[in-house]
Amino acid sequence: MEGSFQFANPAFLWLLVALPVMAILRGRSGRVVALRLPSISDAKGGGGHPKSRAGGLLMALAYLGMALIIVALARPQLGRGNTEVETSGIDIVLAVDVSGSMEAMDFNIDGQPVDRLTVVKKVVEQFVGDRPGDRISMIAFAGRPYLVSPLTLDHEWLKKRLSEVQIGRVEDGTAIGSAIASSVNHLRDSDAKSRIVILLTDGVNNTGAANPVTAAEAAKTLGIKIYTIGAGTMGEAPIPVKDQFGRQRMAMTKVEIDEDSLRKIASTTGGQYFRATDTDSLVKIYNEINQLETTKRTIKKYEDYKELMLFALIPGLFFVMLERILSETRFRHLP
Repeated sequence: MEGSFQFANPAFLWLLVALPVMAILRGRSGRVVALRLPSISDAKGGGGHPKSRAGGLLMALAYLGMALIIVALARPQLGRGNTEVETSGIDIVLAVDVSGSMEAMDFNIDGQPVDRLTVVKKVVEQFVGDRPGDRISMIAFAGRPYLVSPLTLDHEWLKKRLSEVQIGRVEDGTAIGSAIASSVNHLRDSDAKSRIVILLTDGVNNTGAANPVTAAEAAKTLGIKIYTIGAGTMGEAPIPVKDQFGRQRMAMTKVEIDEDSLRKIASTTGGQYFRATDTDSLVKIYNEINQLETTKRTIKKYEDYKELMLFALIPGLFFVMLERILSETRFRHLP
């Protein structure tokens, strides 16, 4: 909700231009003063400038009052706008692998090698930013899945939670089946028109109670579509390890992705499987999914304006009336 200021009848403000013109013309002519004086000596004492300080004060009050009345006629308003984005009807669960192999340094950002999780977080953050009308949830998984964020439209809060995701918060392993089961469970009660899971992993299901394909069958039954992404190089990848003295070094470690299972999971639910071997390909994959899962969003704008006319009109009338009262009493001149 943002405040804005406007005039409902701004054309009246042009009248303000006339005020300085009137003041200049009046200043040049001055006020005609006629006094009956009993003698020449009195005339000498009563001479001087026709515009006294009192006259200047009265003129200032009159013009200030008129200016405020003109502003009031222009109807100043304080707007309290509220823009609402209707939900797209798509609920998304992002399931991200945070097992130890996600530390592999086979991706890069700006030419510098970085681990897989760092790149995934950066790309996922951009994906979330491109989906303002979607409710999005996030699950991280290693030896078991855990909830990072429930379904929410508060994407800034989701991004903050995403930035806090780290490797090593749960026991190591790759529980792909359990991650799918947990994702499906979070979408089970959703009444969205479309419900999807985007699962990213760099390994093979090696722990957890749920079989990945069986979990995919359950997703299909509920009408939930799963997109799967295999991230990282195949064969060997450099992973930081510590030696017996606590010093960190890079060691080439065998890595493997169960692409057959990931393809089957996706095809079973009507989704697609993607392969990301570097940062650019991962960006393209999320962009492609973004294009595949689109729907029209309606943006509604509501404007509630508070009238401020009285805040100008009342002081304006007061200054005009004060000028008339003073000119007819204390500062009255005799014609």
